[in-house]
Amino acid sequence: MAMLAYNLFKYGLFTPVCRLVFRPWMRGADNIPEEGAVITAANHLSYGETFLLPAMIKRRMTFPVKAEIFQQKSLGGRIVGWFLTAVGQVPLDRSGGKASAAGLSPVMQVLQDGGMVGIFPEGTRSPDGRMYKPKTGVAKMALEAGVPIIPVGFVGTQFQKGLFGIPVMKHPGIIIGEPMDFSHLADRAGEMKVLRYVTDEVMAAVQQLTGQDYVDVYATRAKFGDLKDVDRSQYIKPRPGTGELPPPPKPATKEPAPASDAAPAAEPTPPADPTPAGTSE
Repeated sequence: MAMLAYNLFKYGLFTPVCRLVFRPWMRGADNIPEEGAVITAANHLSYGETFLLPAMIKRRMTFPVKAEIFQQKSLGGRIVGWFLTAVGQVPLDRSGGKASAAGLSPVMQVLQDGGMVGIFPEGTRSPDGRMYKPKTGVAKMALEAGVPIIPVGFVGTQFQKGLFGIPVMKHPGIIIGEPMDFSHLADRAGEMKVLRYVTDEVMAAVQQLTGQDYVDVYATRAKFGDLKDVDRSQYIKPRPGTGELPPPPKPATKEPAPASDAAPAAEPTPPADPTPAGTSE
């Protein structure tokens, strides 16, 4: 049922509208495998990217959508929730802790079933068109599921006022990079520094596709926190991360055994007889 609804909306609505109204262009479509589990990781300029990429490629995509959208009580909210469920999108709990960890289960199930999952590592849309510090969830999913990550760059996807004031994207672009394989780090999936390294490498590849400036703070801080409406140029860096894989942790050294467990000391050797051999007293 979900597959039928997905194809109905995709080919009956989104693909024709995107092609005719937005006139997008795309490069690197051949980098997406025809089958097999894979994650796409992209920069995030506009909410339109969540339907633009699925409309332009052959494979079905699943995007984790914040759980609150599925739980809206208004009529419009319920319609949106129904639509997302109908086309097979999955809710993601972003409250943190165990709830967020458990919320990844539907996403991991899609990957286990050989599906394609789309992730925006920045977590929210860019406030000014620049790239912001990514979160490490994409690395955690890729290493635990053992799947490659495909970097995707969006260009010009911001909405602008068109005819009659209707917001449209004007000739947006999609650039799809080559798959990145981090399977050699699967046994280090529990190391935060490794997750940060993988995430930064992926987003550095995205940056190479888009040419964006990189701001080394989270976008949520720039949009809602202490860096809102202030100059953030001091946080600009050449790229995400350093490109250096952190060394593996040193193995734990064994502490010396307590004295009580040590071997007993040998008895002292008695002093030698001072009388020279062959003589008498």
